[in-house]
Parts: sequence; structure tokens; C-alpha cells
Amino acid sequence: MNAAIRFLSDLRRLGVGRDPHALFDARQTFGEKLADRVAAVGGSWGFIMGFGLFLAAWAVLNTVVLAKHAFDPFPFIFLNLMLSMLAALQAPIIMMSQNRQAAKDRFEARLDYETNIRAEAQIESLHEKIDALMLEIARLSRVE
Repeated sequence: MNAAIRFLSDLRRLGVGRDPHALFDARQTFGEKLADRVAAVGGSWGFIMGFGLFLAAWAVLNTVVLAKHAFDPFPFIFLNLMLSMLAALQAPIIMMSQNRQAAKDRFEARLDYETNIRAEAQIESLHEKIDALMLEIARLSRVE
């Protein structure tokens, strides 16, 4: 939450014309960028299809091609170990990316809220000015 407040104060100093996404992305660390990239790749259909092909090739290689000299014979224990380690590393990285995205969403919601408050204040000011003009017009029409 402290980071979002810091971003908001930076945005206020920089003015209205700044893109909040650019401001948020400019402050990303290498780890945050890496987590986003891993989440983008690991959560894509290309990764799922490519990994499915890899698993099928592994199974065919170890059951058909290298049947008598397979380096990982059928229940594919080594493959299971590799998949478990991949999942153990990939899951927290994807969760880091999701946490950063949630922080970005909270930051954007806060900016939207502040924009709405400023717009409401400006509309109220315009209402007061129009009311003052209406009173002045009414006063001038009574004088004439």
C-alpha cells in the first residue's frame, strides 16, 4: 500500500498528462518484470501446446524409440520429478505477478477515485457559478 501512495504522490507532482501505467511500469524491478514474463509465457496456449508436445515426445522416446535402453522408463519417475520442480518454481512466480497486478489495479482504482473527486468538485463549482449568473440575470432584469 505504501508503494501505491508513493506512486500517487509522484503522479500528482507530474501532472494530469502522465500515463499511470507508464509510471507504474517504470518503477518495476527486474524480479517483477521477470515474474510478469514468466506468468505471460506460462499462462499461454503456446506454452500449453508446446509442453504437451514435449511430454508426448518424452513418452514416445522412452517407450518406443529407446524401449530397451530408456533413460526414464514407464512410469516416468524422472519426468515426474522435473514437472514437480517446475510447478514448485512456477507457482510462486505467477503468484508474485498476480500480487503486482493487484497492486497495479488498486493504484489505478485510487487514481480513478481521485479523478472522480476532482471532477465532482469542478462540477459543483460550475453549478455555483451558473447559480450566481442566474441570480445576477434575475437581479438585472428586475432593475430594468
